[in-house]
Amino acid sequence: MKSQDVLKDASTLASYNVLLQVMFRVLTFLLNAFTLRFVSKELIGVVNVRLTLLYSTLVFLSREAFRKACLSGSGTDPNWRQVINLLWLTLPLGVLWGSLLVCVWLWLLEVPDPQAIPHYSPAVGLFALAAVQELLAEPLWVLAQAHLFVRLKVVAESLAMIAKCVLTVVLVVSAPQWGLYIFSMAQLVYTGFLVLCYFGYFLHFLGSGEAQRKAFPLRCIGDLLPSRVNEEPWVDWTLAKLTWSFFKQSFLKQILTEGERYVMTFLNVLSFGDQGIYDIVNNLGSMVARFIFLPIEESFYVFFAKVLVRGRDVKSQKQEDVAIVAEVLESLLKLVLVIGLIITVFGYAYSELALDIYGGSLLSSGTGPSLLRCFSSYVLLLAINGVTECFVFAAMSQEEVDRYNLVMLALSVSFLFLSYMLTWWAGGIGFILANCLNMGLRILHSLVYIHRYFQQSPWTPLRGLQPSPALLLALALSAALTTLSEGAFCCDGGWMLRLVHIAVGAGCLLGVLVTVLLTETQLVQFVQTQLLPRYRKKQT
Repeated sequence: MKSQDVLKDASTLASYNVLLQVMFRVLTFLLNAFTLRFVSKELIGVVNVRLTLLYSTLVFLSREAFRKACLSGSGTDPNWRQVINLLWLTLPLGVLWGSLLVCVWLWLLEVPDPQAIPHYSPAVGLFALAAVQELLAEPLWVLAQAHLFVRLKVVAESLAMIAKCVLTVVLVVSAPQWGLYIFSMAQLVYTGFLVLCYFGYFLHFLGSGEAQRKAFPLRCIGDLLPSRVNEEPWVDWTLAKLTWSFFKQSFLKQILTEGERYVMTFLNVLSFGDQGIYDIVNNLGSMVARFIFLPIEESFYVFFAKVLVRGRDVKSQKQEDVAIVAEVLESLLKLVLVIGLIITVFGYAYSELALDIYGGSLLSSGTGPSLLRCFSSYVLLLAINGVTECFVFAAMSQEEVDRYNLVMLALSVSFLFLSYMLTWWAGGIGFILANCLNMGLRILHSLVYIHRYFQQSPWTPLRGLQPSPALLLALALSAALTTLSEGAFCCDGGWMLRLVHIAVGAGCLLGVLVTVLLTETQLVQFVQTQLLPRYRKKQT
């Protein structure tokens, strides 16, 4: 497939993923706002921090390395029989991790008060079972991503999330005494819908005329199961070694990604109630980051990995492909930088109002607004790191990945230490400060790698991190005006004054967007041609 075709498909995938994540975040946003009225903040803390950490840890450690390795470009078409065999190893690995983690969650961690938070032990087992159940669809997920089946993921995850939300709402209203059983059953329903959707799609797709037209490498449902053809090895051992390299890295990356939850869970620096408040603020603050930056990172990792040959320097790549990669990387950096700066500027002045509307005085009083203000600055670092690392991980050779594991190890140790120390000093804000410091170091490493990679070429994609002076001026004026507006109109003077504060922010945001349209023409063209599916359909 030509690099332009890969870019088109990756852009479409990113667009659909953004829409999917928007729906997810909106549904989760509304679900959390609803459940806050029916359950305690302690129960929210146990579900959203401890049990969700168990689920995400099990899933991440079982499949992340396989995903990155199997979606990496090698310059040749993969042997899909060997790839499928390798991907099925995620299931026994998940069972092994699940057994280990359930023992830790039940016997080594503090057990919540059964009177306030009932059914903790069964909930631990059910969340682990939900994670293992999701791994059943892993070979199909990788197949769908590799062949850019953009609608499958959207439909599957949409149906699963809707089913989860509906069940949670019904049970929270009708049977709140079930406690953690409510959220455990909802998680099982979510992963069950995912598996059913993926298997249902491939049962229909394999052997169809569409599969034949696309020259799909598998012919029947039996090809999705592990098997051996002729005398070839069960797995591609080069790919298996790359998976092992990514596995060592993914273990460290998981500590960095969920580090604050590990510190809260294992070191008990915050009560379950405080954990609940922190998690709600964290989810609210990262909502935009998750439904815009994460889909872009996932989709364009596929693009970079397919267009570039892993481990080759810039001179050894096809120069036409490198030119496209450099242009896309520059535009992506500019896009996430602009979005991150806007969130940072407006997040400072509207944090208290957002929390008051969302959860009332439970969230807007105390440390909630300060947490959200700090997180709005952290979003800028999240945005830049996501794009830079997705390129770096797609371009690195296996030896470079192994060396980077040492960097990740140092960052993980320093992050855990900083989180513990800063949390004792500043409470929940300490977690965000520790994240900022470590994210800054990760960005620095990626920027150095990208600079060296393109050093012997005429392209300089890091120019994407240089916003126009006019945009910086517009952002600075907006920061000053919205901060003054918050002091004058928000948030104790009634809804009329709050509406004035909102109007001031809307006017400032409009001015910033107009400035972007007038000064960042290359970025605007990239968004129109690559990230807006309806626009592209009109062009074709």
